[in-house]
Amino acid sequence: MTQATGMFVAETHTSAVTWLFTIEKMILEGKTKYQNYQICEIPRFGKSLLLDYNIQSSLMDEYIFHECMVQPAMTLHPNPQKVVVCGGGEGATLREALKHNTVKQATMVDIDEELVDMVKEHMKEWHQGAFDDPRSTLVHTDARQWLVDHKGAGFDVILSDLPNPHEDGPAQFLFTKEYFQIAADAMSDDGVFAMQAGCANENYPFCMVSMIETLESMKEVFPYVAGYYGIVTSFMMPWGFVLASKKHDPLALTEAEIAARFAARGVKNRYYTPRYHHSVFTLPEYLLEAKREHARIVTDANPYKWEA
Repeated sequence: MTQATGMFVAETHTSAVTWLFTIEKMILEGKTKYQNYQICEIPRFGKSLLLDYNIQSSLMDEYIFHECMVQPAMTLHPNPQKVVVCGGGEGATLREALKHNTVKQATMVDIDEELVDMVKEHMKEWHQGAFDDPRSTLVHTDARQWLVDHKGAGFDVILSDLPNPHEDGPAQFLFTKEYFQIAADAMSDDGVFAMQAGCANENYPFCMVSMIETLESMKEVFPYVAGYYGIVTSFMMPWGFVLASKKHDPLALTEAEIAARFAARGVKNRYYTPRYHHSVFTLPEYLLEAKREHARIVTDANPYKWEA
């Protein structure tokens, strides 16, 4: 057993609660232009990544977040060949997209080159060689502007795995109606968009429900919008995602259809499975109530300011 260091990381979730992570071993610390990072060993969680001392993922359950981030959208599209990952620093979102043997081109656009370089060397358990896959292209620039420059490119799936929209962070304007339109303009006629949308707990559901509301306001672009969530123990809460589709209804997919697509594409999952598909899209009543009471349409002029 690793000797405890006596170190803890305190992470505050709103004014309501702070949880402490026990650090058995600090493996690596550093700073990029955009953020501080820490790789450490946490009991039971195993090797874990923190950014600015906020946990991002652990080996125990990173697969839950990343399968939820990727697999519903990839599975919904009948033939996803051209995929874009916006953000996705650890490389695990890219890894999940590449599970589908239909993919011919997968581009990951992450602004923080220093972080990705660190990940390539020190977090191989996450990317599992995805950066070296011949189908992969890695670009270090602003994801929104990159999509603007690729209007009409016909991407089948866009996966928006970006940091929460902190007021002083680089991602605030990648959680707005204008950004969603930019993504839609870069997609194919039957494209599918998915995003991580923040907490899905009762304490702070406001970002997630506002993202659903914003995408639902774009019915002429995305006729099908559905929120969903995964139980991510590393985050101490359920975590929210939103899927928006131009032609395909995620709730119309049957267990048999999903199983057939997995078999044909060589996909094997541990969390998002054919049996569990409709469960992830079944939102509890408190999220529906939060949407009715607190959701708003988020725009560049009135962006979302993360307060958790």
